[in-house]
Amino acid sequence: MRQRDNLRVSHSTVAWLEYDPAMAASQLWCLRGDQATRVTDPRFSIRSTVNSYGGGAMCLNGSLAFVVAAVGGQILQIDCDSGDQFPLTEMPDRCFGGLLWDPVAHRLLAVSEQTRKGKVMGQQLVAVAPETGDISVLAEGQDFYGAPALSDDGGHLAWMTWTLPDMPWLSSRLWLAAVHDDGSLGMPRELAAPAPASIQQVRFDGNALHALSDHQGWWQPYRVHVAETGAEWFRLSDAEADHGSAPWQLQEQHAVLLPGQGWARVRYHGGAGQLWWAPDSGREPIRLAEDYADFRSLQQRGGHIFCVAKRYDAMDSLVRIDPVSGEVTVLGGGEQPLAAGACVRPQLVEFQADEGQAVSGFFYPPLETATDGVAPPLIVRVHGGPTSMAYPVFDPQVQFWVQNGLAVVDVNYRGSAGFGRAYRLALAGRWGKLDVDDVCGMVAHLGREGLADAGRAFIQGRSAGGYTALMALIESDVFKAGASLFGVSDPARLRSLTHRFESGYLDWLLGDPDQYQERWHQRTPVLQSHRIQQPVIFYQGGRDEVVVPAQTESMVAALEAAGQSPRYHFFPEEGHGFRRADRQAFLLSSLLEFYQSHS
Repeated sequence: MRQRDNLRVSHSTVAWLEYDPAMAASQLWCLRGDQATRVTDPRFSIRSTVNSYGGGAMCLNGSLAFVVAAVGGQILQIDCDSGDQFPLTEMPDRCFGGLLWDPVAHRLLAVSEQTRKGKVMGQQLVAVAPETGDISVLAEGQDFYGAPALSDDGGHLAWMTWTLPDMPWLSSRLWLAAVHDDGSLGMPRELAAPAPASIQQVRFDGNALHALSDHQGWWQPYRVHVAETGAEWFRLSDAEADHGSAPWQLQEQHAVLLPGQGWARVRYHGGAGQLWWAPDSGREPIRLAEDYADFRSLQQRGGHIFCVAKRYDAMDSLVRIDPVSGEVTVLGGGEQPLAAGACVRPQLVEFQADEGQAVSGFFYPPLETATDGVAPPLIVRVHGGPTSMAYPVFDPQVQFWVQNGLAVVDVNYRGSAGFGRAYRLALAGRWGKLDVDDVCGMVAHLGREGLADAGRAFIQGRSAGGYTALMALIESDVFKAGASLFGVSDPARLRSLTHRFESGYLDWLLGDPDQYQERWHQRTPVLQSHRIQQPVIFYQGGRDEVVVPAQTESMVAALEAAGQSPRYHFFPEEGHGFRRADRQAFLLSSLLEFYQSHS
């Protein structure tokens, strides 16, 4: 499926990155007139690898795009009109992301990650001279850096950092520094939130600093005023909703300032994104583009909102929204691969879990429900992260299952983003327990409601979702079979092998391994494999640096030693997530055969 992201708008150009599964490459596209046009060679791929998940791999200076090459992680300059390009950096010990053009100092700002013999050594905030590629270090000494933000007059730079073992959605810090005439920074000043917080999406309104912070329970927008005694935080929306998603990638943008017309912001309700416009006139916020269920890369030009918008029955769309009239114009994408009426609309489903928390998900009934009253078999899909979320947007895999008579539910179990800080942090020390309770609870709920056959339920998950799938097979008899797609099976071993970004994550999810040895033992699938009685199928990429191949290989070997016959598919050229179209097609066809054989 084609995916669009990293939309950027300048005074002359609208550009974005578009993933082509046939070439397994993300290419640069732009509008030429009203025509969406590919700028780069189909074999050339653009992608940042900072923190392994990247983000901010492209920015604009007029019609000039600065991009990060997927191979090598270096910056190139590309003319969106002519397609001409030349390399800007040649530093094999660095990769880049979070790109931002500085129009005042005429330079490129970025997050730089340093490596040595393939190992990440640290990060810096840097400036890159566009004529020479020379690097100037602006800030260093922190473990991780978020993408920078520049005030309109170029006089101040803001950014956020976080420190191991924290993840950015647990605890992060906001910094502000004056920019000197020579481009260097004055002494950075931390602008502490009033309570423990995850801070993200730093922006300026002129020279006024804005950020999302969850210190009052939700990722809400704040204006941050610098005072002599510290920072004063003024909340700009009382809506009890997350106004952003978990910052796995750099340069997420869920809000945009419309000069003289207030702000447009995304809010998440029940896992679905809503776009709201709050005019400066004091009027109540107005909801826009109600046919869409998620919005990314918000930009503006001429009072119009540009963004990547997603809906349940179409591929990612590049849209322009007039906030005054509410008119939505599709500029690119938005293909509808299925005939009218053939795309199943997601239904929000919810049940009450313990501790008084409601757990929700998106349910997709099969396209043709049997007329004899027999409830359909069910696939429970567990999103990765685990601090991520399931969205009610078009997913060809879901539509494939429902076209073949299977019901599907995507579960936003406790620990998911989009439901406030308390819900997101509820998984601390309880991974493999709380998430398992919630996926099993969802099966029971759908069975009680007659929406699916609880006796014919399957579970599948990617990455951290694969871990939950394996633990659900170990801890319950709810599922007839399961699928682990590059899933975690040995947290202790992964702790020593995984990349730097997530190196402290497992201790938060399961607790200090020295203090909670028995918990780690009981929640390690490879050590509990003898308790799995159901059939299991595995998929793994050979270039996966997040969940390394040894995780899946050891789990398959443990099941075989216990007398099981797991199926295992290994793709040496794939990484953390299968990008090639033929591999994606094989995944679907083999999973369908697997589920049908055990229904």
